Amino acid sequence: MSLKQNSNQDLLFSRVSRPSRYLGGELGSVAKDPEAVEVYCALAFPDVYEVGMSHTGLPMLYGAVNSLDWAAAERVYAPWPDMAAELRRSDLPLCTLESRRPLATFDLLGFTLQHELCYTNLLEMLQLAAIPLRREHRDERFPLVVAGGPCAHTPEPLADFIDCAVIGDGEEAIVDLCRAIREARRKDWPRPQLLEALSRIDGVYVPSLFDVVYGQDGRIAEIRPLREGYARVRRRVLADLEGADYPVRPIVPFMNTVHNRVAVEIARGCTRGCRFCQAGYIGRPLRERSPARIAEVIARSLEHSGYDEVSLLSLSTGDYSCIGPLLKALMDRYSDDRVAVSLPSLRVGSLTGELMEEIKKVRKTGFTLAPEAGSERLRRLINKGISEEDLLCAAKEAFALGWRVIKLYFMIGLPTEEEADLDAIVDLVARVKQAGKGSPGGADVNVSVSTLVPKPQTPFQWQRQIGIEETLARQQALRDKLRRKKLRLKWHEAQLSFVEGIFARGDRRLAAVLERALALGCRFDSWREHFRFDLWQQAFADCGLDPEFYLRERSVEEILPWDHIDCGVSRQFLRDEWNKALRGAATPDCRDGGCSGCGVCDFAEVRMRYADQDVTTARVEAAASDESAEAGAEQPQKIRLWVSKRGRGRFVGHLEFMTLFHRAVRRARIPVRYSGGFHPTPQISFPDALPTGVESEAEIIDVKLCRPVLADSLAALLNSQLPEGFAVERAAAVPWKTPAPSLSIEETTYCLPLGAEAPVDLAERIERFLAAEEVFAMRLKKGRPQPVEVRCGVADVQWRDGALWLHLTSGSPTLLAGYLLDLPPEETAVRGLRKTAVRLVGDLPGPLNGESPARNLSSIHCLSGDERL
Repeated sequence: MSLKQNSNQDLLFSRVSRPSRYLGGELGSVAKDPEAVEVYCALAFPDVYEVGMSHTGLPMLYGAVNSLDWAAAERVYAPWPDMAAELRRSDLPLCTLESRRPLATFDLLGFTLQHELCYTNLLEMLQLAAIPLRREHRDERFPLVVAGGPCAHTPEPLADFIDCAVIGDGEEAIVDLCRAIREARRKDWPRPQLLEALSRIDGVYVPSLFDVVYGQDGRIAEIRPLREGYARVRRRVLADLEGADYPVRPIVPFMNTVHNRVAVEIARGCTRGCRFCQAGYIGRPLRERSPARIAEVIARSLEHSGYDEVSLLSLSTGDYSCIGPLLKALMDRYSDDRVAVSLPSLRVGSLTGELMEEIKKVRKTGFTLAPEAGSERLRRLINKGISEEDLLCAAKEAFALGWRVIKLYFMIGLPTEEEADLDAIVDLVARVKQAGKGSPGGADVNVSVSTLVPKPQTPFQWQRQIGIEETLARQQALRDKLRRKKLRLKWHEAQLSFVEGIFARGDRRLAAVLERALALGCRFDSWREHFRFDLWQQAFADCGLDPEFYLRERSVEEILPWDHIDCGVSRQFLRDEWNKALRGAATPDCRDGGCSGCGVCDFAEVRMRYADQDVTTARVEAAASDESAEAGAEQPQKIRLWVSKRGRGRFVGHLEFMTLFHRAVRRARIPVRYSGGFHPTPQISFPDALPTGVESEAEIIDVKLCRPVLADSLAALLNSQLPEGFAVERAAAVPWKTPAPSLSIEETTYCLPLGAEAPVDLAERIERFLAAEEVFAMRLKKGRPQPVEVRCGVADVQWRDGALWLHLTSGSPTLLAGYLLDLPPEETAVRGLRKTAVRLVGDLPGPLNGESPARNLSSIHCLSGDERL
């Protein structure tokens, strides 16, 4: 990328919210030598950075591609609307984070699709990259557009936009795709020849090799394959998780993301057979990782990330074969390191006494149980397999162990649902709250309901989804009845569920609606503040499609839009499950109830794989192979650091900088001292916030230690862990009672090089400013101009040697510089405004310009680097 483009991008960063979303260069990210790369793969997540960075699948694909010497994987996320607008205004293309290459220059552009409400974001990302939306308008000059993730199992609404989709597990399939692309490039294949080759890869669906014929009634008359032997596409299954690589060097974001933790997938698939759950059917069979492998991944990931929380992930973590012993071993191993272990997906039926005893040690941020239905009749219909008594016992135990709030999750719109089933929700919630009566600290219950979307590849795929009016009426009925019992209800918007259902159950004709919705302004549809149902209604009307057509009940003989996608579970099995649902008959858990005959397993390679039950604390300790902390009495010490913040690092906000530094301290295994109380925090003190976009050579940070460390050694340890753009310039031991940085700083100096760009009357402007008693500058706050007094915190302003020097005791340097130069404040940061020095309490007076940030600390007796308290 040219210097001018870099400068333009830096200016964009100053104009958008949370610029750290777009910086790249995070610890753990991979930037390869272009000379060695034959295939470039852009991994795209069609949602905002902090959501995409919390997804566990994308790092696995990132690691799989980057493990190839000749291929490179880079990341790109959907830009927030303000950044998308700036890209258009500046005529800049959407680029990846690692190399800032435009997406249009990649060989493969792969989208991970977690839900249907991200489809307009996918199209906008193509649009921002100047890549034609429809595949028929793209040839080998453009990247291959690939879809993956859960929504790839029902890909027809996107069939006109994507070149292919990976059905099932992607770790091995993406490597096969890269190999095919490399061969195509070497042999100069045209796009149709490459697509034909891709169709021969297990799990790869090529939409252009199928022709869909519609009848006069709007239903599908035929799905016609255009290549012999390609009538159905079988889901790709990673047979053995234990032998698969798992990323142990997480990409550590600058900002706080939705899930700030090490996330370890302990199992894939589920054996429960809940009839509404698409993930349970398309993820079969169950495959577990061994406790020793899990412990190894956790130990190495914590070492390389600096996180203080671990999350054990699966569709039902409590069903993991060794969950009790594993959890106990992890708790014992990491309790002294202040690392929390969380279990985000627990099932009532898996909450044993042993497991609850360990869970009580976890941070009690909330306890969620999902009965799904209020009545026993509907729980039998969905094959939930839990009784009201099970739920009440789990709730009572949770309250007794110290949880104060339990969240209960229900669905409305289940097949055959009646008013009595809604009343049963209210009664059950009231009984759960009653179960906590008398528990210490009180007990409360929050209720959340969503509307069932009868998803494809489940026994409910033929059933009707209730409409908006029905949803609103049932939500209102529940809200009124729960309010009378002083209980709160949260719900998923009816209109969101409506649109989700259409695209979950839709066909290729919806492509026109997606295109029209994008043109009208639809994007970030899963975000309430951006969802515009009126625009969706207009898009359907403009395209002449009735949205209700896609939510109707379907005949079991009807050809469904996804019938050529084979997820392994047979159509007959799904029909049988629906008939059993109507009878209220249970299908046993195939973990211990025998094979249910769904059709997924071949009992050779593709089969259930359980973890070894023989797990002990010693085995987990051995896998972790971590050094224990030094024992002995505490010997407190305080170290003062001077930290620089340069380059792209200047766009990392203050709170993000604090998080970044805390994680570096953990990675460096510095013996930082913690506060007391229920929520101990590291005793690290930071200066006042630096305006985002301003560079600094003198961010003063104090670190309290529980045992002595040489100051120079501490600086070296931190510099080995800080990402590019941040560095410890100097470290010194200081007396324990030295005031915190925000109280120690008397004056701060900033420098803005201007050269020939300085206004000709700048000296006169400065003279008038210094002569005034009050000066007001305007700043935007929530989009409205607001006057701010800028004179009172200014000690001096100088214009010399081609630079503007600001000496402040308080106030914003960008606002002051903007006032003097008649520029927007954010533009002064982009032009090179930097913090050069600080005057601390007791420093001798005199000019700070050009001096080292490490000034004499005369009043607080700066100790030598090796002096201890």
